[in-house]
Amino acid sequence: MNLFTRIAGKVDDALQALKSEGALPDDLDLSGVEVQEPRDPSHGDFAINAALVLAKRAGRKPREIAELLKAKLDADDDLASIDIAGPGFLNVRLADPAWAALLQAILDDPAAFGRSGLGDGQRVQVEFVSANPTGPMHVGHCRGAVFGDVLSAVLEAAGYDVSREYYINDAGAQVDKLGLSAVLRYREALGETIEIPDGHYPGEYLKPVGELLKAEHGEGLKDLPEREQIRIGRETAIAFMMDKIKGDLAGLGVRQDVFFSERSLTSGERDYVADAIALLRGKGLIYEGRLPRPKGHDDDEWEDREQTLFKSTEFGDDVDRALLKSDGTYTYFANDVGYHHNKLTRGFDTYFNVLGADHVGYIPRLKAAVSALSDGKADFNTPVCNLVKIMRDGVPVQMSKRAGTFVALEDVVDEVGRDPVRFMMLMNKSDTQIDFDLAKVVEQSKDNPVFYVQYAHARIASVFRNAETAFPNLSEADVRAAAGDISRLDDPGERGLLQRLSRYPRLVESAARDREPHRVPRYLYDVAAALHGQWARGNDSPHLRFIADDDYGLTCARLALARSVQSVLKSGLGILGVEAPDEMR
Repeated sequence: MNLFTRIAGKVDDALQALKSEGALPDDLDLSGVEVQEPRDPSHGDFAINAALVLAKRAGRKPREIAELLKAKLDADDDLASIDIAGPGFLNVRLADPAWAALLQAILDDPAAFGRSGLGDGQRVQVEFVSANPTGPMHVGHCRGAVFGDVLSAVLEAAGYDVSREYYINDAGAQVDKLGLSAVLRYREALGETIEIPDGHYPGEYLKPVGELLKAEHGEGLKDLPEREQIRIGRETAIAFMMDKIKGDLAGLGVRQDVFFSERSLTSGERDYVADAIALLRGKGLIYEGRLPRPKGHDDDEWEDREQTLFKSTEFGDDVDRALLKSDGTYTYFANDVGYHHNKLTRGFDTYFNVLGADHVGYIPRLKAAVSALSDGKADFNTPVCNLVKIMRDGVPVQMSKRAGTFVALEDVVDEVGRDPVRFMMLMNKSDTQIDFDLAKVVEQSKDNPVFYVQYAHARIASVFRNAETAFPNLSEADVRAAAGDISRLDDPGERGLLQRLSRYPRLVESAARDREPHRVPRYLYDVAAALHGQWARGNDSPHLRFIADDDYGLTCARLALARSVQSVLKSGLGILGVEAPDEMR
């Protein structure tokens, strides 16, 4: 049940009636009319902006439209009162039966509350993480992994059909360097003294790959041609690192539906890169020409020669892009063009590429390629996840010796746990930089959001355990029945909790529509704060406690509210992939 949608329907019916009666123009455009949260909760449960939005279009004063709309809505039994405020806002208070219906909807089917059909089954692909298989996952990958996973979960909760995808960069010069690094570790395993060349991979995480190569090939690998050694080293290292990456993702609670190999773009029955270039050529978007040297830096794909270029500047990029190197092989960008051509052939309605802040400069060429390939029809989105700085008590954490050059994701999860990592990575918008303090995220205090929200869920579980002691015959059926009459829930704190519960379905839809999953943990923190606040008020004023001595009916009514809050917390934490504990450890 979405009360905002329900009331919006009543507003629309009232406005349509006013149009049919001639009080408002028959062709009046009603777009922009919304049911909102009031800026000040004391003003009411909901606010309606119709009078302000429609006044100019209707040629009437906002106050006049507000009075007409109020007169129509006053007869609705779901609305206890309607007040005109300021220049024409309508502040609405909901009647008790409507609040009771909300509680009953939550208690009857808690898993469904907050879910919606907004997406109507539209197919969405979310590509995220896509870390090169040249080393373990580090904290630089963590935020994008969590963001992509929870964005997918939010979209699913809003009725979209989501496919999560990981693009394995298993082609090109970098994985050849990985292969050589693995071969050198193999030689080290045989007892040789080695030196990893600059630009390769010196991390100790490749030592087990060397041991694997030794166990499988003995002394024989080093007798093969160098190119074959590198091929074998590359394939062994990629397989090993992908197993490690999948383990790191599992440890973080991140799920991927598809692992797509870059090499498969050209090694299967169809060469998607060649097909994409041919498609662009047929559109007149490929030509032979020269590129100027990039200003201020060297471009790995720049060559002072005539080459095959894509007219990406026609789609907003700042320079046309090379597709073939001087040796005839595809550029890195050409493979990306082929990959997105493959994506488009799979027929999704919407596409997301979750990128790190270091790839912001790559966005215009990606968008240019997708726009050109799809004739501008593809809904292609590139949310960016900014940097994460790992701290301990305000001091930057040193790099992992085991990893070689970075703080390994596995180390962070092992130290503080999966839940704090996931929750805290989402507390701010993805494009803002965050400091992740390993000491702060395990504090048991209000200042630690994940603890505060989980503690609210566990606190409600303890309320029920205590209630069963106070009332041995307590039953869930009685609690659900008490939700049908909430007249005894008349304290402002209790009403505040009801208001917050009503916002959950709208919150999930807005987070999906605006692609902002950080709204979910912030909402949960607000609900938890209200729950803890009501608990504290009960400590100061015993008559407000959830368990009312010798008053079974009042206790059941308050437990119905508490159970509903607990269900919403559990649902929201489920979207975040965070545990909803009944007891805090």
